[in-house]
Amino acid sequence: MLLKDKIALVTGGAQGLGSQIARKYIAEGAIVYICDVKEKTPEAVSLENSGKGFYRKLDVTDEAHWSGVLKEISEKHGKIDILVNNAAVNIRETIEDMDASHLDLMMDINIKGPFLGIKHIIPYFRKNGGGSIINMSSICGLVGHKYTPEAYTTTKGALTLLTKSVAVRYAKDNIRTNSIHPSTVDTPLVQELFKDPLKKKERFDEVPLGRLATGDDVSHAALFLASDASSFINGLSLTVDGGLTAY
Repeated sequence: MLLKDKIALVTGGAQGLGSQIARKYIAEGAIVYICDVKEKTPEAVSLENSGKGFYRKLDVTDEAHWSGVLKEISEKHGKIDILVNNAAVNIRETIEDMDASHLDLMMDINIKGPFLGIKHIIPYFRKNGGGSIINMSSICGLVGHKYTPEAYTTTKGALTLLTKSVAVRYAKDNIRTNSIHPSTVDTPLVQELFKDPLKKKERFDEVPLGRLATGDDVSHAALFLASDASSFINGLSLTVDGGLTAY
C-alpha cells in the first residue's frame, strides 16, 4: 500500500474528483478527511463507511475553519501528511459578461482557499518533518484555452505559481508542493455540457489521445504525488491531458 498510515485532507472531497481521490487514498491505506462546504453527500457517507474516511464541513475561504479542522486532525492522529487542494468553482461567463461579484467568488475559492490551507498546514508539516501538498490546477493554469472563461484561467494560473513559490520556499522543511493539470475530465457535469454536440466535438478534437481524462487518470496522478514514490519531485506541474498542451 503506497499510503499506509498516512493522514490526508482533501478539499472538495464530498463529490466528483475529490471523492475519487479520497477513495484512491483510502484504498492505498490512508486515513482521509473528506472536507467540503456541502452537506454530507452519499459519496461522503460511502467513504466514511470504509472506516478510514471522515467527513468534515470546511469552508476553504474561512481561516477559522482551516485552523479548527487541522487542529482536530493533529490532536487525533498526531500528524498530517497530505493536503489536496481540490475545491474549486468555474462560473462559465466570458470576461465581457462576468459580474465582478462572480470574479470575487472564484478568486476566493480557487486561490484564497488553497492559500489559507497551505498557510495553516505548514506548521504541522514542519513538526512532522515534512509533507506533500497537491494543488488541483488545470491545463488552463498553463495555457490560454479558448473554450474556458478568462476568470477560471486567471485563478488556475495563479494557483500554478503559488505551487512553485511554496515549493521553493519550504523544500528546506521537506515539504513538497506540486500541481496537477487535467484537461476536460469525464464527469456528470461535462456529460451535461456534451448534450451540445458541437461542444463535445471541440473537446475530443483538441486531445491527441482522442478521449477525455477520467477520474482514475487524475486520482492516479494524485496518488503518485502523495506517495514516497515521488519523494524527489517538487514544484512540478503534472499534466494529465492526453497531450493537449504538447501542441
